Amino acid sequence: MNFKIILEKDEDGYYVATCPALSGCISQGATEQEALKNIKEAITLHLTCLSEDGLPFVKRQQTKEVLLNVGL
Repeated sequence: MNFKIILEKDEDGYYVATCPALSGCISQGATEQEALKNIKEAITLHLTCLSEDGLPFVKRQQTKEVLLNVGL
């Protein structure tokens, strides 16, 4: 199963990886490779917990990314 991952470098130099399809599934690493390894583990654990709790996995669809000017 493939998941879209968003990688961002934070103010401390760490890479933060999020999986938009799995709300709250976030990890980080000192390098991009480490962050990707860690988010893969986080996704696996997330899906395992859903399965163990008998909860369905519903992949979020049709998300849209927009820029919003707040005029400050």
